[in-house]
Amino acid sequence: MDKIKILIADDHAVVREGTRQILDHEPDLEVVAEAADGEEAVKLVGSSKPNVAIIDIAMPKVDGIEATKQIKVLYPSIAVLILSAFDDDQFVFSLLEAGAAGYLLKSVRGHELVDAVRAVYAGESVLHPSIARKVLNRFVPAAEKTGREELAEVLSKREVEVLRLATKGLSNQDIANELCLSLRTIQAHLGHIFNKLGVSSRTEAVVHALKEGWITFEDVP
Repeated sequence: MDKIKILIADDHAVVREGTRQILDHEPDLEVVAEAADGEEAVKLVGSSKPNVAIIDIAMPKVDGIEATKQIKVLYPSIAVLILSAFDDDQFVFSLLEAGAAGYLLKSVRGHELVDAVRAVYAGESVLHPSIARKVLNRFVPAAEKTGREELAEVLSKREVEVLRLATKGLSNQDIANELCLSLRTIQAHLGHIFNKLGVSSRTEAVVHALKEGWITFEDVP
């Protein structure tokens, strides 16, 4: 079984060690690199080729926001998962717009972090509940100018259905069950959606759709 390769970037050694112990305990996860600052994180991503990069925000030299931007520009297929003590709006929106696939607070339990790594690796969205509320409050009111016709021009009818179910927080398997399709078919639809929108994760796709007014309160939980 191919393991999900992970990089951890945090300026606190004890946090890196604790996170590594949680992740390495899982048979399908493997920590391949650790970085103490954002600059080192970007360099190590290039040499260690992780599937998922777990990034803190407040780091020396290069902070988590800039590190995320650089990683997504250089290695767009890598999923960035933010693990931070901060949930300030400026950090949340800057990181999501930089391409982060998920945003968790350090108050989460170990099993939640493990589930989040697997989810972002599978292309699914992972947002701490308080973060998800911030995103909806920020973007959905502006979506009252709904661009439904524009959405229909960009995505197929089936892709729209998949995107709306993804917005509701359903997993890939749940979407497959809802639409009576195979998991592989849903993954293919999501791949097409990502390509058409120029994004690399469900989080980015949903944020894009909210900003464009393609999704309204009717579509979100």
